[in-house]
Amino acid sequence: MHKHNLLQEFPQHADKIHALKTENHHFRKLYDEYIEVDHEIHKIEEGSEPTSDEYLHKQRAHRVFLKDELYKMFSN
Repeated sequence: MHKHNLLQEFPQHADKIHALKTENHHFRKLYDEYIEVDHEIHKIEEGSEPTSDEYLHKQRAHRVFLKDELYKMFSN
């Protein structure tokens, strides 16, 4: 399993992502939450943090929601 790093997935938006992280508090909050959720999912998928399938599914859905919200902000 791999981490879903926004800068690697959207390199064409790297400058905008960096700018929003420093200039927009709401973006930074969502970005930090995205990183936290992605890291947790990665640990679960590696087997180093046991949990239920239901919780993992919920976290994956939350990561998708956060990614969509962030994408809307940096793709404009």
